[in-house]
Amino acid sequence: MRIIDSTQSNRHPESTQGRNPDWKSIVARYQEPATHRAIWQLINTVVPYLGLWWLMYLSLSVSYWLTAGLAVLAGGFLVRMFIIFHDCGHGSFFKSRRSNDIVGSIAGVLCLTPYFHWRWEHAIHHSSAGDLDRRGTGDVWTLTVQEYLQASRWKRFSYRLARNPFILFVIAPVTLFLVLERFPSAKAPRRERLSVYFTNLALVGIGVGLTFLLGIKAYVLLQLAVITVASSAGVWLFYVQHQFEDVYWERGQQWDYVKAALEGSSFYKLPKVLQWFSGNIGFHHIHHLSPRIPNYNLERCHRAEPLFQKVRPITLVSSLKCFSFRLWDEQSRRMVGYPKRRSLTPQLASGSSRRSSEARPRF
Repeated sequence: MRIIDSTQSNRHPESTQGRNPDWKSIVARYQEPATHRAIWQLINTVVPYLGLWWLMYLSLSVSYWLTAGLAVLAGGFLVRMFIIFHDCGHGSFFKSRRSNDIVGSIAGVLCLTPYFHWRWEHAIHHSSAGDLDRRGTGDVWTLTVQEYLQASRWKRFSYRLARNPFILFVIAPVTLFLVLERFPSAKAPRRERLSVYFTNLALVGIGVGLTFLLGIKAYVLLQLAVITVASSAGVWLFYVQHQFEDVYWERGQQWDYVKAALEGSSFYKLPKVLQWFSGNIGFHHIHHLSPRIPNYNLERCHRAEPLFQKVRPITLVSSLKCFSFRLWDEQSRRMVGYPKRRSLTPQLASGSSRRSSEARPRF
């Protein structure tokens, strides 16, 4: 996905103005939120989601297979709700900051994610995506080939375990939303920590209420089924958006904001129905360039501007190749699979030692 010639770069968006002088004016045309579109998106997401919960409960007395099918559909609506939550965190869903915070906090409870804490962490992701020296917050654990070859056996085992598809796309997503989101980061500011506690209290209240209405077995079964589908789908989307073959990674002062957005975030071209459920987040290259563009404007921006149409899309079929990518190779500048130690040449070993001593990755 190499689309921009590079002559000079640094950490700041302004560094690319000479090569792409119009990108700020281009994205500014699509950054204005539309209240009527935001409200309609809330209606066509929240109402069906709540209705599906009631249908799932009724289906338990008919067939668990029917319940499972409805849970998949409900999971799709929960992914769409997370995109609304996500847009509120960027201040792009509504014009009003207060409206974004209120809707985002409520959607966060439904998505089992504390709004202000997640917003704080996600801002770090946007400011560091594609920077090898600032890995570790809001991203998928990624080692370079050299780092992997020099790692201890235990670290290599842990990395392989974390990258196992079943762990990465089933166990880890459920653990993230059910367990890890219940605890604030030690570095988080006070308001962000409080949002975790208030979200937890709200979830306890909802859990008690639904247990009283539906029964403990039904509530746990339905909640677990829906969150498994939604979290797995969400992590897969995030993975494909930042773990494709020719993704952009760079170190330190060589990191460039625009290149990280347009080359470090994929254009995941999904079938229309999946694009709808995923809230247009497949236009991730545009989103990382301008997080203030509401999800309902992303496709219009992509279609109207030649700058974004230069980005080669990843299709649903071609994205399956991402399963095989494990490490970033700094020599070939591509994501690759696991190397065999016997293939390590003395030249590569010495080169990797030099690069490793210069790197400051966060794990």
